[in-house]
Amino acid sequence: MKVVWGFDNPPLLRNAVATVGSYDGVHRGHRILLDEVVRRARECEGESVVLTFEPHPRITLGNDEGLRLLTSFEEKCALLEKVGIDYVVVIPFDKAFSRLSREEFTDDYLVGKLHIKQLIVGYNHHFGHNKEGDHSFLLQHGALQVVEISQYLADGNKVSSTVIRTTIESGDIRSALNLLGHTYIIIGQSDDMGEFTTDEYKLLPASGRYNALVNGTNSTITICGNTICTNIKNQKLVIEI
Repeated sequence: MKVVWGFDNPPLLRNAVATVGSYDGVHRGHRILLDEVVRRARECEGESVVLTFEPHPRITLGNDEGLRLLTSFEEKCALLEKVGIDYVVVIPFDKAFSRLSREEFTDDYLVGKLHIKQLIVGYNHHFGHNKEGDHSFLLQHGALQVVEISQYLADGNKVSSTVIRTTIESGDIRSALNLLGHTYIIIGQSDDMGEFTTDEYKLLPASGRYNALVNGTNSTITICGNTICTNIKNQKLVIEI
């Protein structure tokens, strides 16, 4: 998988199938869209593309108080690669970009710079300044083939990043993992005391002791507030709960 930052040197895409979103958590609901992107890209011998934002839009817009994310950028990329995505195009989400109209984003970026042929969107997808753009606009616009994916329910319940955050904060890891469809991944660096540092917005599970894979090896970790303690020092760690 290739990660492309910004639009100054866009990849040369022949027949790209894309989706746009934060994709925080890359959970089971997201997978329905992402699997469709990958499937259609393979059918047309094109490229599967995810356009995502960095930093998170709430940070740029000054609304990051209490923001907690299921995945850091590195974690999200690792999960998207497992899905089979070919390209992640990172949108540098600054205030200028936040003011782009739906027409500008579609014409100048999706079509003009990336030459996207098909766009896969969720049932509640909105984009552009003040979230003016939606599925209906894209259909009327006509520059892209657009496919809307219906809401995904797990056992009759809504699957969303917000719901998963709530279960993790409460310590209900089993329910969170069911909604995620994969282990809960935490990537960071341990210091010479074995204390672990990760992205400042990363949501950690409730305080407690957890069985986990640490760099692929069965281990235990202790979480206390915003601190993770391990017995591994001075290493980059990939923790899977």
